[in-house]
Amino acid sequence: MRLHICAIGRIRKGPERALIDDYLLRFDRAGRALSLGPCIEHEVDDRKANSPAAQAQALARVLPEAATIIAMDERGMMRASRAFAGDLARWRDAGVSDLAFVIGGADGLDPGFRDMASQLLSFGPMVWPHMLARVMLAEQIYRAATILAGSPYHRD
Repeated sequence: MRLHICAIGRIRKGPERALIDDYLLRFDRAGRALSLGPCIEHEVDDRKANSPAAQAQALARVLPEAATIIAMDERGMMRASRAFAGDLARWRDAGVSDLAFVIGGADGLDPGFRDMASQLLSFGPMVWPHMLARVMLAEQIYRAATILAGSPYHRD
């Protein structure tokens, strides 16, 4: 199952970019034996799409056809890392070929686009900068692969 992070905004060189690249590389290595990966990033330039409606259209263009959509949204459910890993395994085992995690812009996702999602996922009630949310998502994707592989990376 291929994973996709579809996000509004571009992250340039810096610590956030380095962390995302590192976690996604680790995931690609760990996930291969689990039939997970690669994880591909799709960045949408927020200068060209500056309203939630325009961002929804731009995000729809980068989504793989027939992808299962997981919207990162403050209204979403919060998942423990083991439960998230179980979700990934269930989608993979159900034959999902493309799983897309979508991160909207500063004003969130367009309600119509959000309604298209199979699930809303939240990192909690705190507000996180989009760059850090992307880092946290990349790390949780990697962590899920290590949990499924039985690696000691995740400790309870």
